[in-house]
Order: sequence, then structure tokens, then C-alpha cells
Amino acid sequence: MLARELISDVVTALKTSDSGTRALSWMEVFRVKHLPIVNHREFLGLISDGDIYDLNNPDEPVGNHNLSLQKPYVTEDQHIYEVIELLSRLELTLVPVLNQEKHYMGVITMEDLTRKFAHLSAMQQPGGIIELEMNHNDYSLSEISQIVESNNARILSLYVASTEDNRKLRVTLKINLTDITSIIETFNRYNYLVVSSHMNDEDLDEFYQERFDVFLKYLNT
Repeated sequence: MLARELISDVVTALKTSDSGTRALSWMEVFRVKHLPIVNHREFLGLISDGDIYDLNNPDEPVGNHNLSLQKPYVTEDQHIYEVIELLSRLELTLVPVLNQEKHYMGVITMEDLTRKFAHLSAMQQPGGIIELEMNHNDYSLSEISQIVESNNARILSLYVASTEDNRKLRVTLKINLTDITSIIETFNRYNYLVVSSHMNDEDLDEFYQERFDVFLKYLNT
């Protein structure tokens, strides 16, 4: 999934003549803390609510403000993971997208990115979550897949990460069944350590948000 496919059709860019008051008002409407400043199709920079507050003159045009972030952006053909990395590293709420001629195309918001990432990870499809923990040498995708498929189920997505001490692997599986009891029992029979499982919507929503936050933290290290 590329940056051009993630552009918001809602957020409006600022002109240099727009006041800080207008910028803050739009930030509140769009639920962001940053907005791009654009002259025709030329991207001039990204202004934050902190830049406006620091000037302490909200009626001053945004073109007169010092921009702490200068000109962070992604190009239209960059991958979603590169967009997430930039947002995480600079702690942005949105990032501008430019084409190959460096013309402004729009922005990608954190809210839209979270929604797209959920789609990319099959989070919005019904099903359950199983988390396994194992030694690095014990990881076998073919065996894990075989166990799931032997229970007439399919893996919709799979995420592998090291534990905090880097001694073991955490394997997170999204399964296409909501009742994953039999799959868990099979993993137990094969001596896999099932760390957690999630089957109801409330638990899944909390799990998805937690994993997305962990992913952002990982990119920011």
C-alpha cells in the first residue's frame, strides 16, 4: 500500500495568509496537531499547534511563524511502513504527500493510517487472535500453518516480533474463526506456549490498539 492511496479527502491545507486562530480552529475540527502550509501546489512547511502558541499572537498569519518541523513529507510512491516510520519518529499527527515534481498532493492523517493499517493486517475481518511464544529455533511457519489448517481454519495475518529481552519470539496469528478453542487445544498438544487469545469484539479492539501502539514504539527506537 503506497502513500498516494492513503491521502485524506478531508484535511485542508493552510495558506500563508491564514491566521494562527484559523489554523487552530481547523486543527480542532480535523482532530490533528499539525497542518501543511501550501502556496498553490508548493509545500512550504508543516506548522504545529505548539508553533502557534509559542508566537503568542494567534492573529498573526501562519506565513510569519517559525516552523519547528521545517518540511517533513513523503513522496507518493513510498510504502505505508515508511509513512508510519516518519509519523512515529517525528511524533506527527499527519504527514504531507508530494509527487515526483515535489508538488503537494494532500496529507495522510494518523487516524486514516490506523484504519488502513487495520485493513492491511486483516484486523477488520471477523476472527480470533492467538499469541504464541517460543524460542527462535522453534519457529516453523509450516508447522504453525498446519496446526491451524488441521482445524479447518485459515491464517488471515501473522506478525512475528522478539520479546523485550530478545530471547524469545512472539507470534501473533489472526484466524478466520471466532471460536478458536480447538486450535488453542491443538497448539497445547504440540507443546506450544499460548500466551493469550482473544475472541470477543471488545477484547480485539483493545488488542489491536495496543499492538499498533507497540508497532509505533518499535519504529521509534
